[in-house]
Amino acid sequence: MKINFYGLKAIYLHEMDRFRRTLGQSLLSPVISTSLYFIVFGSVIGGYVQKIDGISYGSYIVPGLLMLTLLTQSISNTSFGIFFPKFNGTIYEILAAPISTFEIVLAFVSAGATKTLIVGFVIFCTSLFFVDVQVQFPILMIFLLVLVSFTFALFGFLIGLISKDFEQMSIVPSLVITPMVFLGGSLYSLDMLPEFWQMITYFNPVVYLINGLRYSFYGISDFNIWISVGLMVLFFIICVVAVSTLLKRGYNIKS
Repeated sequence: MKINFYGLKAIYLHEMDRFRRTLGQSLLSPVISTSLYFIVFGSVIGGYVQKIDGISYGSYIVPGLLMLTLLTQSISNTSFGIFFPKFNGTIYEILAAPISTFEIVLAFVSAGATKTLIVGFVIFCTSLFFVDVQVQFPILMIFLLVLVSFTFALFGFLIGLISKDFEQMSIVPSLVITPMVFLGGSLYSLDMLPEFWQMITYFNPVVYLINGLRYSFYGISDFNIWISVGLMVLFFIICVVAVSTLLKRGYNIKS
């Protein structure tokens, strides 16, 4: 299959240019939020919870905060990226261009994942000013960050594709993803929960993602690392199939 690199590049650079125009806002908000997490949770709660699994509380929550940023940013970046062309009608120009469905999805998802990784890098650097962070498996960490960014950017593309208005598009990130991250052990160890709630959290897929990333940092996890990777790959494949099917059928696009 011959790929239209010019068309792919045009969409990708257009999305990155939109990110550049709002660079200050895109980076400032996550930095302030992360700083507040460390000040409030790291200092206040950290005064009562000294260490978890031999790691200081402030350092322990870094992977969870990083995962929270990755999930919310990747979904919002890509969902807005595909929703605005639908909203202002320019999506028809993209569909009429000599570019395949695969190339359209790849361009939007790659741009969304790139933005997310940039913000994630800034968040990681911000955490270094507050706590001591050690990465035992840097290659695994990079692999997981890239995999999560692309997977949930693809999920964000799916949300933007099926959403009919801004309200529908904001439901999943605000009412589903954020609660799942907070209930997924981002700011605490699952051992700290009562037995009943521990069993409930096992059905939360974000738990496995956070544990996988935490393992790449400190070598500790409540689950086997391959469970995290396997679930992520499976979810990625599901999103690919769903997005490709809906885009080919013109769902919520073609009248």
